[in-house]
Amino acid sequence: MFFKDAGPAGIYVFFGLIASGKSTLARGWAEHRGCACYNSDIVRKELAGLAPTAKRPAPLEQGIYSPEFSRQTYDGLLALAERDLAAGRREVVLDASYQARAERDRVRQLAARLGCRILFILCTCPETEIRRRLAWRAVDPAAVSDGRWEIYLQQRRLFEPPDECRPDECFAMDTAAPLPDLVRQLAEKVARSGGVN
Repeated sequence: MFFKDAGPAGIYVFFGLIASGKSTLARGWAEHRGCACYNSDIVRKELAGLAPTAKRPAPLEQGIYSPEFSRQTYDGLLALAERDLAAGRREVVLDASYQARAERDRVRQLAARLGCRILFILCTCPETEIRRRLAWRAVDPAAVSDGRWEIYLQQRRLFEPPDECRPDECFAMDTAAPLPDLVRQLAEKVARSGGVN
C-alpha cells in the first residue's frame, strides 16, 4: 500500500484541467481509503459565503475566480490538509486543477514540513468527453463547478505539465473508464510504486 499504517501520513493530489474527471476520481479514492477529500470549487464557494451548488459563472479571472480569490482558495486547501494531518489523520485528498508548478510546489513544501508523503494523480480524458461533461454540468443543478468551454481552453493554454515530478510520485489516469475500474487501477499503481517519499 502507498501509506503503510506505521509510516508517515500522506497527501494525494488529484489535478488536471476542468472536466478531466479529477473530482469524481478524488471522491472515489477518498472513499476507498477512508479519508477526507477537499475540493477547490467547494472551498472557493465556502470562502465566498455561497452554497456549493450556487452558480457564479464570472468572466475569466474575475469575481470569485480572480487571482486573489484563487490564492485564498489554494491557501484554504493547504490549511485543511494541515489541520487533518496535524490532528493525526493518516491521509488526505486534495482536488483542484493545480495547473501551475508553483501551486504543486506549495503542497510539496507542506508535505516536507509535516514529514508527509505525497502522490500526484494527473487526470485526463479525450477532449470530446470534456465537451460532453461540460454540457451536462451546465444543466445539472447539483453541479459544483462553474467550468465552461472557454475556461477549459484557457487552462489548456496555461497548464504547466508536471515535469518536476519523479515518475514514482505522479501517475496519469485516463478517467474515461468507469469509476470502480479507475479506483482499482490507481490502487494497483500505488501498490506497485512501493511507496513515495
